[in-house]
Amino acid sequence: MTSDDVLSRCIEFKKGKSTLNRCRLRKKRVAKSPSKHVLINKVSSFCLSPGPRPPPPTDQLYFAMLQQKMKSTSDRHCFCIDEELAYENFYADFGPLNLAMFYRFCCKLTKKLKSITLSNKKIIFYTCGDQKKQANAAYLIGSYAVMYLKMTPEEAHSLLVSRNLTYIPFRDASFGTCMYNLNILDCLRGVHKALQYGWLDFSSFDVEEYEHYERAENGDLNWIIPGKFLAFSGPHPKSKIENGYPLHAPEAYIPYFRKYNITTIIRLNKKMYDARRFTDSGFEHHDMFFVDGSTPNDSIVRKFLNICESAEGAIAVHCKAGLGRTGTLIGCYMMKHYCLTAAEAIAWIRICRPGSIIGPQQNFVEEKQNSLWAEGDVFREKMLKDRENEKKAVTRILSGVDEITINGSNNNRTARKEEYNDEEERNGFTQGDKLRALKSKRQAKASSGSLSWLVAMLLSSLFSLALWWIVYGFPSSILHFCIDGLGFL
Repeated sequence: MTSDDVLSRCIEFKKGKSTLNRCRLRKKRVAKSPSKHVLINKVSSFCLSPGPRPPPPTDQLYFAMLQQKMKSTSDRHCFCIDEELAYENFYADFGPLNLAMFYRFCCKLTKKLKSITLSNKKIIFYTCGDQKKQANAAYLIGSYAVMYLKMTPEEAHSLLVSRNLTYIPFRDASFGTCMYNLNILDCLRGVHKALQYGWLDFSSFDVEEYEHYERAENGDLNWIIPGKFLAFSGPHPKSKIENGYPLHAPEAYIPYFRKYNITTIIRLNKKMYDARRFTDSGFEHHDMFFVDGSTPNDSIVRKFLNICESAEGAIAVHCKAGLGRTGTLIGCYMMKHYCLTAAEAIAWIRICRPGSIIGPQQNFVEEKQNSLWAEGDVFREKMLKDRENEKKAVTRILSGVDEITINGSNNNRTARKEEYNDEEERNGFTQGDKLRALKSKRQAKASSGSLSWLVAMLLSSLFSLALWWIVYGFPSSILHFCIDGLGFL
């Protein structure tokens, strides 16, 4: 396929003067086209662009959905991430790709756009995978457009669905029937809200740290709102491996919690460890149990919100796997205090921590959306009035220092030893147990798979180098050919 053939099947988009995202064909559409392309036309300025900025705007970037792999030529550079960035599923879930993968994609694409050797080439990001790969590729390029190209979620999505292109919606990590669809526009809006509130900032994002701590053996934890909410897998009385999943004692988390100013731990599952193992180290600890895979009642939601609103530092929330119940309540807070829609909250939480919010919990979050928005309005109005009253208040200077006593006792702690039952959880293998075991197994498999891919690519490039050397000698251009083949450009 020549470059003219490729571009003749592309649709060029610009922001219309009267109607947003009005499109026109560059050339007459070719009937029964085996490929589908969208040109992402870069605009003149960038918004909220953490990390390295792309070069000055040019009509250089394309997105394509193909039936087979496309080779780079003298005037086009093609790349695909179908195998390089693969979602690690629990059951039938397949995306969206997590925050580390989105970061790596942004770095890869930005490097290509800034490359001097590629400056005169059309850069075509394409997918030739199944519908699941197509949806993830569209989510990546759409999120990139929102983050770096100053497009609104609606503008980026309009490009992606042009020419009647469709994508299957993302689903939850349950093994039952899908009860809730999360589409690409929801993900783009979630990314956009994260940018607005400063949750997404690649200039300070540590991808190695993210990938380290999200692994089961290293704690299985993720920040949902940096500096505010951390979701993690439930601790155990002692560190061990159970059902293939590494379990960690409370003490294993304490250094990390102190480092990141986490002051409050909220437990949503049955008591598997003595809470005093946290409180004796200076943390606040709260229990709000509800059944694995279920939804919380209004009393639990209210208590959770009240605790989080008054917490001095960050809050670490866990249930059994730190996915369903944990994500559900964090999502409620996000809707109340940041006015996110249910879909935006679910999308962002899953980008940060894949597998979160499962089954009926999705519908629950959606049902709570309007009431939590209303509660948030009341809360903000009250806070505004309180600030005004504080300005008018007169500070009282207290005398009688000898009347002040220092009480070393902690009235909030109970002297009674807290009871917890290990057997209650062992006898019933719950949804959280299954998800934790699956996560541990698939991460081990992914580690070996990524190494195999790297070895295969290295051998392929070395073979190409040897063959070229034998036939043509060793021109300098072969070096760029090998680097390009390895995906470093």
